[in-house]
Amino acid sequence: MRKQAAKLLKKREDFKQYMWVYLIVTAITTGVWFFTTPDGYYWPIWVIFGMGIGAVFTALDAYGKLSNKPITEADIDAEVERLKRNS
Repeated sequence: MRKQAAKLLKKREDFKQYMWVYLIVTAITTGVWFFTTPDGYYWPIWVIFGMGIGAVFTALDAYGKLSNKPITEADIDAEVERLKRNS
């Protein structure tokens, strides 16, 4: 259990670091856009969008449905019962 908890905490810390990088990259690309072509096409949206997809999946892995829940004996017993019923 401790190993699983440590792994989950590491994923959450990695997500926080990713969000800081996301914020910095967004600020830098928007700054470059502003000082080079403020009236032109807002091209940083592609960087923001691409990294945003990564942020969503990183968050789901750390906090949501994609996080690996440890398999318990009760889970195994429930699956065996389900298989018996369907046989």
